[in-house]
Amino acid sequence: MKLAELRGSMTQEELAKKLNVSCSSLGKYERGERTPRDNVKKRIAAYFGKTVQEIFYDD
Repeated sequence: MKLAELRGSMTQEELAKKLNVSCSSLGKYERGERTPRDNVKKRIAAYFGKTVQEIFYDD
């Protein structure tokens, strides 16, 4: 499961604000150009009700 898919119709700006990360960082996470730190991965997983594994490691 990919982060951009989870975001759905929400804008990057909206999600970045909810996750307390910059919009540019979120875009890089979605494009695979940057990997979030573990604490950010946990926040993202908690927000979507998924595990870190499901979002970042399962294909």
